[in-house]
Amino acid sequence: MAEKKSRKLKWAVHQKRWFGKWHLYLGIIAGALLAVVGLTGSILVFSDEIDQAFNKELFFSMKQQKRYSLEEIAAIVPQKYPGKKVDYVYLPAENQPNLSYVCYNFETEEQFFIDPYTAELAGKRLHHSSFIGFVTELHTNLLMPGPGQYIVGLATLCLLILTISGLRLWIPQQYKKWKQWRSVLTINFKAGFKRQNYDWHNVLGIYSAPVVVMLSLTGFAITFGPLFIAFLFILTGRSPQSVQQIFGQKSEWVKGRPALSPVEAAAVAKKQFPEAVIRGIAYPADSTGAYRFDLRSDGVSKEGNRIMLSIDQYTGKLLLNSETDFPNIGNSYLTWIVPLHLGTFGGWPTRILACLGGLIPLLLFITGFIIWWPRLKKRQGKKSAVPPRPSKDETALQAIRALPAGSYFSYHFKKGLKYGLLILGSAFLSGLLYGVISGIPLQPALFSVLYTGIALIINFLLALLVVITGCLVLLPFKRTIKRPLKYFSLSLSLLLVFVPFLLAIAVLSKDLF
Repeated sequence: MAEKKSRKLKWAVHQKRWFGKWHLYLGIIAGALLAVVGLTGSILVFSDEIDQAFNKELFFSMKQQKRYSLEEIAAIVPQKYPGKKVDYVYLPAENQPNLSYVCYNFETEEQFFIDPYTAELAGKRLHHSSFIGFVTELHTNLLMPGPGQYIVGLATLCLLILTISGLRLWIPQQYKKWKQWRSVLTINFKAGFKRQNYDWHNVLGIYSAPVVVMLSLTGFAITFGPLFIAFLFILTGRSPQSVQQIFGQKSEWVKGRPALSPVEAAAVAKKQFPEAVIRGIAYPADSTGAYRFDLRSDGVSKEGNRIMLSIDQYTGKLLLNSETDFPNIGNSYLTWIVPLHLGTFGGWPTRILACLGGLIPLLLFITGFIIWWPRLKKRQGKKSAVPPRPSKDETALQAIRALPAGSYFSYHFKKGLKYGLLILGSAFLSGLLYGVISGIPLQPALFSVLYTGIALIINFLLALLVVITGCLVLLPFKRTIKRPLKYFSLSLSLLLVFVPFLLAIAVLSKDLF
């Protein structure tokens, strides 16, 4: 009986720690939103198949004769349909000879489908009016272009924190024997509803963690792409301003000089990469704009390597070549970020994992709510009760908070080093387990470490800002800055654990990605 009471006390203290509070409050605040984002993400894993199945008359042609190439279609469309503004022409998928080419207007989001054999207009639609278009908008910006995408990005960060804090809650101090571990790794189907629901919440969370970590990390990196790309440049010793210089190059306009046709510009692209497949062509936006070619070449990922070229519309001069102008780890973003997020990097096995991973936030929100609601009602009924006597663990926490600032910083710095090693190992293991089913374990594992490290760099800069603000605002009024100091010490130690590995990946990235 005493042992049972001791365990309950440990659980109570365990749940009151910072990771327990983060898990509870983030789950309540962001849970429903993450359920929507995850569910729509599961649908988007198979977006091409679903869209083509629902719209066969737009995507497929049954005619069999000479098939036009993408660059030929890009040249024909402006001449044949001068009243239609087209910004981008692309091939939705390879190895499907009857698949239509798609023309896209960035401003109106109008899509035109072009028969690959006759160059006739097969149909048109507004992208956001289609089922997949609606799901895409809901997933990426909650139908609120602009602020919605940042809300989704922060929600994916919440999912990452929920997963980490959930794992920390899942490993309380008393689990030392295999029987105890087995009890929390399985579901007791003989128990009552509450216990089974609790088991489902734990089991779903622990077994899905590797996939959910990768989905949330890549989702966060996609939303805040410019920030992540800037830090990728910094890690290779290049200025983040060079990103703008690379993308900001213009065509050399001379009055009276004719522009190259898409076919002529494509010849320049093919000369650079004869084995690559042109998947998309963006027309010059204005008289000083350039052609942009999106190409795919064979690579480790089953989606292949993505290559981006920018070509002067008059001279054919190569203005941007992602293979040479981007740092090696910059290509990790270009080639791996979306395939990892959708699971396409490893073919059907990882796509199925990504689809199932998208369903997990909904299931955890439901099971978590069932756990939390009775506890809330119970606490509300005990508001007038006498507070329990503090346990030894709570007394120890109070003693830590009473330490002088220097000792307080040192204590949390050392603790942060331990957390850093755990997060490093967990990040590597998550990517490894995500990719191992498809035989591509190393690249996802290194990607996970690299992008977790960049997230920690961003976190450290925020912590630095918080502690400086705390010193300026709180110290003049003789208020304690221990909480900002704790945040800064943990952030610093976490970052220091990752720095050597980030630099090693940056140096070796050419052979790794």
